[in-house]
Amino acid sequence: MFAYILGIVTDTESDHIVVENQGVGYHVFSPYPYDYEMNSEYKVFTYQHVREDINALYGFKTKDEKALFIRLLSVKGIGPKVAIAILASTTLPQLVAAIEAQDINYLKKIPGIGNKAAQQIILDLKGKLAPSDGVDKANHELLNALEALSALGYSTKEVDMVAKQLGNESLTTEEYVKKAFQLLLK
Repeated sequence: MFAYILGIVTDTESDHIVVENQGVGYHVFSPYPYDYEMNSEYKVFTYQHVREDINALYGFKTKDEKALFIRLLSVKGIGPKVAIAILASTTLPQLVAAIEAQDINYLKKIPGIGNKAAQQIILDLKGKLAPSDGVDKANHELLNALEALSALGYSTKEVDMVAKQLGNESLTTEEYVKKAFQLLLK
């Protein structure tokens, strides 16, 4: 029903933000609520989840994150709370890479995801996460660089840190790797 809400973030909690627009505060569940600065204006891309016992808004910083969230909801056994937990636990490029590489062990590290859920995610989403679902050309380059770092033995935590810091840049794979090394050596 709502594509996005443009408003001021007036409150952040561990699982949600409050976005005020035209005097109305919208309670929006978010995978990363502390990334929003208080009293700053944001365009929050929203997904409204309605069931007989709940009517909730879920919000994301980008359309790609929202699209991946919706894709995760299409997986048998994955609801909004687990989908949010998945997005909060990893970066888009790494999640897409894990699904495409059928990396069950990576997915099992995500809270709330066991062996069966990891297999179901791969079964339902492998090959369906095209560039339109969050990995544009620049992110393909970043994805390749992150895979290279993992292959070189860097931990998931280190790779996640690099992905977050370099995610908004548009570089070649080699440039991403060089910048990643600079960040990791600090």
